[in-house]
Amino acid sequence: MRILIATITAGAGHVQAAAALQESWRQMRPKDTVETIDLLTFFSPLHKKIYRDGYVKLIAHAPELWGMVFTKMDSPKLVRKLARWKNAVGSNSSRKFARFVKQFAPDAVLCTHYLPVELLGGLRDKWPAAPPLTISIVTDFEAHALWMEANVDLYCVAAEETKARLIARGADKNRVLATGIPIAAKFSGPIDTTAVRKKYGLRNDLPVLLVLSGGFGMGPVGQILTALDKIERPFQTLVVAGKNEELRRDLASQDRKHPTDVLGFVTNMHELMAVSDLLVTKPGGLTTSEAMAMGKPLFILNPIPGQEAANSDFLLEHGAAAKVNSVDDLPFRLDQLLDSKKLAEMARAAKSLGRPKAAAAVCQAVIDRLATRSSAK
Repeated sequence: MRILIATITAGAGHVQAAAALQESWRQMRPKDTVETIDLLTFFSPLHKKIYRDGYVKLIAHAPELWGMVFTKMDSPKLVRKLARWKNAVGSNSSRKFARFVKQFAPDAVLCTHYLPVELLGGLRDKWPAAPPLTISIVTDFEAHALWMEANVDLYCVAAEETKARLIARGADKNRVLATGIPIAAKFSGPIDTTAVRKKYGLRNDLPVLLVLSGGFGMGPVGQILTALDKIERPFQTLVVAGKNEELRRDLASQDRKHPTDVLGFVTNMHELMAVSDLLVTKPGGLTTSEAMAMGKPLFILNPIPGQEAANSDFLLEHGAAAKVNSVDDLPFRLDQLLDSKKLAEMARAAKSLGRPKAAAAVCQAVIDRLATRSSAK
C-alpha cells in the first residue's frame, strides 16, 4: 500500500497527530510506503509566513476575533460555497499539491488538518482511475464544518459526542468512527517515574504541577507562576516554555516560593506528565488526549474561543478538568484542589476518557476500508 499523511504546520497538534499515525502505520505494516507531507511546502514564502504566523498572532493578540471567525465559518453550507469558489479560482499552491498527490499515487490520504481535505475535494473528479480514500482526522473534540467535505470516505474523531455532531450535520453515520485523537505510542508505554523524579529533583511527598505554554510558548505563564507563589500549601512545579527561549530565560531567572524547574522545548512530555498530579494548560486537542491517555486531570485557564473552548467544555462535562477565567482566581481554586478527593476523581475521569491506542485504531480502520475496496473490484 501507498499511504500519504497530509498535515500543515499551524499549531503543533496537527503535526504531532501526523507523526503518531506514521509511527503506528509503520509498526503495523512495515513494508508499506508511508510519507508525511506538510502543505506549507507548496506555499510561497509570503503565503507560508502569513498562514503559519497569522494564526499564532491572531490568537495571541485578538482571541475574541478568532472566536468570531471560528463561529462564523462553522457552517457546512458556507464552507461548501467557499470551497467551490476556491476550486474554481485555483492557486499555485493547490496545483503543486495536486501534482504531488498524483505523482505519489496513494491508496489513501490521511488528513490531520482540514486544508488537505478541502484540496482533495477539488481533485475528486480529476483522477485517471479511482481516487484515493480521503480520511478526515479531526484533532479537536468538536468537529468544525471546515473538516467536512463530500469527498471524505471516513471521519476519525475524538469521541462519541464528536461523532454525533458530525452525523447531525449530515455526515453518513457509516463513515464516522470515534477512534480518539492520534497520539504517540510513548504515552501508553512503561515509564520509570523514579528515574524521572530523580532527574528533575522532585520530592515524593509533594504534589507536582505541570505548567504548559504550548509549543510556541504562548499564554500567561509568567502570571500563572506569580499566582502560584500566593498558595501556602507546599507543592513543586515543572514549567515547559516551548520554543520561546526568551520566555524560558526570563522565567528561569526569577526566584519562586515553591520549587520550580523551567524547561524549554521538550521531547519527553510523556515523562513529565507521568510524574505530575495536575496539568495547568490550554486545552489543545493533542495535549488533552495525551493527558487523558495517562490519566492526568487538567486545570484550564481562559481557553481561546473556538476549538479550545469546545475542548474545555468536553473535559468539564466529563469531570476531567477544572477551569477559571482569570489568573486572579487561580490560587484559591488550586489550593482547594491539591491533595483533595476531587483531584483523584478528576484523574479517574481523565483515565476513563483516554484513548491511548487511537493512532492504531485510525490505521486499522483505513486498512479495513482499503481491503473492502480491493475485494469489491
